[in-house]
Amino acid sequence: MNNSEEKTADIYNKYIVPNYGRFPLVPVKGEGSLLFDEHGNRYLDFTGGIAVNSLGHSNKIMVEVLTKQSSTLIHCSNLYQPRIQGDLAKVIVEEVVGSPGKCFFCNSGAEANEGIIKLSRRYGEMSPAPSGQPRREIICFKGSFHGRTTGGMAATGQEKIRSGFGPLMEGFKHVDFNDVSALQNAITEDTVAILLEAIQGEGGINVASIEFLLECQKICKEQNLLLLFDEVQCGVGRCGTLNGWQSIEGAEGIIPDAISWAKGIGGGFPIGAVWISSKKVRDFNLSDILAPGSHGSTFGGSPLASAVSYTVIRKIIDDNLCENVRNLNEFIMDSIEIDEIPLLSDIRGVGLMLGFVIDVEELEKLESFRISGQSPSIYIVNLLSKNGLLTVPAGADVIRWLPPLNVGKNEVKEAIKIMKVTLINKII
Repeated sequence: MNNSEEKTADIYNKYIVPNYGRFPLVPVKGEGSLLFDEHGNRYLDFTGGIAVNSLGHSNKIMVEVLTKQSSTLIHCSNLYQPRIQGDLAKVIVEEVVGSPGKCFFCNSGAEANEGIIKLSRRYGEMSPAPSGQPRREIICFKGSFHGRTTGGMAATGQEKIRSGFGPLMEGFKHVDFNDVSALQNAITEDTVAILLEAIQGEGGINVASIEFLLECQKICKEQNLLLLFDEVQCGVGRCGTLNGWQSIEGAEGIIPDAISWAKGIGGGFPIGAVWISSKKVRDFNLSDILAPGSHGSTFGGSPLASAVSYTVIRKIIDDNLCENVRNLNEFIMDSIEIDEIPLLSDIRGVGLMLGFVIDVEELEKLESFRISGQSPSIYIVNLLSKNGLLTVPAGADVIRWLPPLNVGKNEVKEAIKIMKVTLINKII
């Protein structure tokens, strides 16, 4: 029974598992780039559900398609063929990727990554090492994040994510991101794939160099490995291109063997997706090796999820939101002089996936920080939220901006002003 007198925080403390480090904010309404709490306070939401709300809160077109589709068919088994799932796959293959392939749908980024991990395992069985032994090892990178499932966690290159859950799933090797030599030395007869985020999100907004990406592609072609791109956070317009890796100059022509998506592909509605290339491998197509019974998802690609995702992707493409993202990135970079803000040391990233690096040495001069018991990123996120700007940590010393792809210039100006006023005044 709902008791309006009972505080939300008390309900959470009593009934919700404490697996999230939650901020003391109770949202009740969202509109575009704005979020409102239970007290009527207004916030600029540059967290965006952590790169989820591609079109902002309560987007009218999304509300319309949710209403329309839910009134006809919400869910049916994947034993059947709802047309909208096929239409969604078609737009992903032909317009998002632009290369022959096939799609699998699930419910989250972790599930999507589990899908491409299983794909690589099956591929390693069908395309074994010269010794005849199946290939199982996937090369991953330090700082990466691929989810919190058993496979995703093992693939993730962050000890804080993996700690306390051993023994971990075998078959993953982690090397330094952007280190070509380390990558080359890591390849063995057992290696079957390379899995990476072209722009690492949770690891601190780390952008792959073009040299590194090209070497990944080269090694995969020469060694008959799969090139797997995790686009869960950086994909579908977030970086100013339909695919995150394409925002890196010189990487436009790279086509991986498989791609995982979630977050922004549904604009707030839960859906994950995998694209698998239709390239010929010996006597079979790669996109066909997950045969009936090999993989599945009860709710994956439901009519409701597919209708929403299709609408979101079409909106991103048809309204050319990638151009808006690129233009705003240029404006932000021109408007923020890091030297003017003592508590920041750098800004990095692409498009509207931006990381502001905190000057920890400067921050440690503040007594309020020293007694807070918080990490630098949590401390700064809390400071900004008190002044009406919602951001999200990316590791211990980076905060992220992940606003909607259709955010307006005036809202970006306001966010910049809050950043400057908050962080400059704090140090003065």
